[in-house]
Amino acid sequence: MVSKDNADKLKIQLKGQGYKLTPQRRAVLDVIIENEGKHLSSEEIYDIVKANCPDIGLATVYRTLNLLEKMGVICKMNFDDGCNRYELVHDEEDHQHHHLICRGCGKVEEVEDDLLDVLEQKIEEKYQFTIKDHSVKFYGYCSECIEKSRQ
Repeated sequence: MVSKDNADKLKIQLKGQGYKLTPQRRAVLDVIIENEGKHLSSEEIYDIVKANCPDIGLATVYRTLNLLEKMGVICKMNFDDGCNRYELVHDEEDHQHHHLICRGCGKVEEVEDDLLDVLEQKIEEKYQFTIKDHSVKFYGYCSECIEKSRQ
């Protein structure tokens, strides 16, 4: 569930942009928070929300995800699997983290360290270009898929 502090902060943020934290929006946000790190698609979020909130429609989930992304609460990602996936944006992160994507099972794993600080600095100096963010995806095979292929 969204913590009281986060909910209050989100209510203020929504109100400042002319919106309310409706039960449906809160349910969508709760699912994203409860499944942090799983990179759920909009359809997966809908299925989970619908279990607790049977009257919610898929269009409401899509609108809520678009609103939360516009507000910077969540980030939409594309892992080249035909659907967008979502994750929370944390205030302390200045860049998206990197992802390892298994071509065997589709599992997505986060790389916690930002490995491109030195490269960013070189690019900024050489091209007089200020970098605000980057996105890196590594494609390969996870240890489980490698083990299965050996058997």
